[in-house]
Amino acid sequence: MKPILIVALASAMALAACSSQEAQTVENAADNQADIIDNQADRLEEAADNMTGAAAMNAENQADKLENQADKVRDAGENKADAIDAHK
Repeated sequence: MKPILIVALASAMALAACSSQEAQTVENAADNQADIIDNQADRLEEAADNMTGAAAMNAENQADKLENQADKVRDAGENKADAIDAHK
């Protein structure tokens, strides 16, 4: 539950930093997509808890990849929002 709270607070702080509605919309879309990916990673980690050996390790590795992908999506959204604000 704490990671969700941290993500929510980070998102709120990031939105406060945006000065245009267009930038907020871009950042919201990226955050929403990243949340979907994070949820997939969470479900995969839960499934890995019921696995053993190589299967569990593979599932954990896939979950880590999804989490990294979610971070990249968030970063890209933030960078695009910053670029939008820089041109305003």
